[in-house]
Amino acid sequence: MYVMRHRVGLIFFAYACLAGVLASPLHAQVKGKPPDPGTKAAEPSAAPRQETITVGAKSAVLMEGASGHILAAQNKDEKIAPASFAKVLTLYIVYDMLRNGKIKLTDEVYISKKAWETGGSKMYVELGSKVPLEEIIKGIAIVSGNDACVAVAEHISGSVEMFVKVMNDMAQKLGMTNSHFDNPHGLPSAQQYTTAYDMAVLARRYINDFPEALKIHSTLEYTYSGIRQDNRNTLLRKDASVDGLKTGFVAEAGYHLLATAKRDERRLIAVVMGDKNRAIRAEEALKLLNYGYRNFAFVSLFSKGQVLYDLPVWKGQSNNLHIVPGEEGMIVVPADQKNKLEHERFLPGYVVAPIEKNQEIGKYVVKMGTNVIRSIPLVAETDVPKAGFVKLMVHSALYFLGRIKVVTYAILGIVIVALGLLILNVFTRGRRRKSRVRFSR
Repeated sequence: MYVMRHRVGLIFFAYACLAGVLASPLHAQVKGKPPDPGTKAAEPSAAPRQETITVGAKSAVLMEGASGHILAAQNKDEKIAPASFAKVLTLYIVYDMLRNGKIKLTDEVYISKKAWETGGSKMYVELGSKVPLEEIIKGIAIVSGNDACVAVAEHISGSVEMFVKVMNDMAQKLGMTNSHFDNPHGLPSAQQYTTAYDMAVLARRYINDFPEALKIHSTLEYTYSGIRQDNRNTLLRKDASVDGLKTGFVAEAGYHLLATAKRDERRLIAVVMGDKNRAIRAEEALKLLNYGYRNFAFVSLFSKGQVLYDLPVWKGQSNNLHIVPGEEGMIVVPADQKNKLEHERFLPGYVVAPIEKNQEIGKYVVKMGTNVIRSIPLVAETDVPKAGFVKLMVHSALYFLGRIKVVTYAILGIVIVALGLLILNVFTRGRRRKSRVRFSR
């Protein structure tokens, strides 16, 4: 009888161990958690706007630099000739190719007759000379050299026409859906147009992707071949927080200014297009910047790349994955609504390898009531390759078991216990029968 109780206890102990494994944190990691109901939340809408400012220009936009939220807008989608705003896209392409190693700052840029003859604002490069790319960049960013734009276009693509194709492809890639470019410098062309909103989008990407460029854009003067020229962005001298970005003028469109400032680590981008003169464009751009800093609260949630969460990894060479925000966690709202923000995190309970670096895993959503203020992608910090054969097989088995419903485990447990009891019963009867036979003798 003792033996029977002992064996029954062992069976129940085995079943308890099985149940314990299934309910353990390890199994919970395999099984994971279902997505939160809000996983399919609508894409972020613009932050609540305060349309209480009027700008003396054909069109204008005020954008927060980290999030891209529009804080004020006036005819933001009106198509206008870009003038020298086109040079920002030209420079974006230059910096993009530098980052990808396709060109170098030490490259010698040949000055063709076409580049040398280009009219308008000039860097004053000499015909047939070779100029370091680093100087060409300064000539475009500081003194708006049209000749330098043609030279760099030919250096990168072989011809202006081929470079213009690169410009328009890049514009679409960056989300400038209402823009088309016909040359790298912005001199008048019937086929060339942009909008204040598109230019704000470009400026934000340019500043965030290549922040080192601002050191050049904020330079007050530049001298080349003995010719000294001032930076045409007069706000650089009026406000110490302003560190860029570009001016523009063509007779048909008027005076433009794309200005950016950084105060207490908070960046704003102001675009005014179609002003009457240089003084007014500077005044209106500064008015927009001051309006933004006075009327909006800036809430910093986290930094881009900051580790926020850890997730278990299945079938991977690593068992854990760091989850980081894919963008700067800056939220901008009207100052009187700062305390009304709600925060939600949407992440799975686990991930399955392979995982690529910067692969989107979830979202961090900030809402105000039902209005989505910002949806920030949560991404993988590193690559996680697939595991080796043995680990892959073990995790595959556990992963499969984790997909089976709890009811199946319960039934399996009952069957195991029932079979165990049946086997014990048969075994016990056999021993009793043998005992009777032995004693009957």
